[in-house]
Amino acid sequence: MTLAAHEGSAPALRVDECWNRIGSSGDGSCPRLPEQARCVNCPVFGQAAAALLDSPIDEADFVRATARAARGDVATPIAGDQSAAAQSVLVFRVADEWLGLPVEVLLQIDMPRPIHPLPHRRNGIVLGLMNVRGTLRVAASLGIMLNLDHSAAGRHAARARRPRTLVAEHRGEVAAFPVDEVEGVVRFAADARMPAPATLAQAAAAHARGVLRWRDTTAGLLDPDRLFDSLARSLR
Repeated sequence: MTLAAHEGSAPALRVDECWNRIGSSGDGSCPRLPEQARCVNCPVFGQAAAALLDSPIDEADFVRATARAARGDVATPIAGDQSAAAQSVLVFRVADEWLGLPVEVLLQIDMPRPIHPLPHRRNGIVLGLMNVRGTLRVAASLGIMLNLDHSAAGRHAARARRPRTLVAEHRGEVAAFPVDEVEGVVRFAADARMPAPATLAQAAAAHARGVLRWRDTTAGLLDPDRLFDSLARSLR
């Protein structure tokens, strides 16, 4: 897997993780704790989460992602034109749908990690905060954003569970997306992209650039602009 060159990086935002020092995960000495009961209910925790979405790319994260790709940790099946004009997407599954995200926005692929909920947010796109290799990231649900039904058994119900976390960056914003399975990187010619079919769910179609015929099915090609715009709106 090849990642785009990293340009114009800036120091990552440093958040005072007071919940680990004096909060419910620390010594419990925070004066707000008796009133809030848990740090996830505290507005300081929520403000930290909102600030993280606007933080610049962490150079250490980019180095880790590049090293991971060099080790070949992600499979790289090839499809379509292999010329210089070919495009590359990471193909993954959420619920019963295969989706593709441009490799240029991918920072790293990690194992599932605990998600700490944010106060006053229930059943929304933003799931909470996730600690990814020592850095807090906003975790978001693609299933909710795209209105994908996790309750349906679907044709992938019998597949072994291999959940992963995708950490992506776009326009200086970083977010973690839990997914059900990662297939690998697929290369395809630009003219192989097809318009989103009318049968595609409205929410999914609104976040897609089109679809790619892949194996015996199709993969929806997500648009990072629309994806991160929806995430930003959900944090307001």
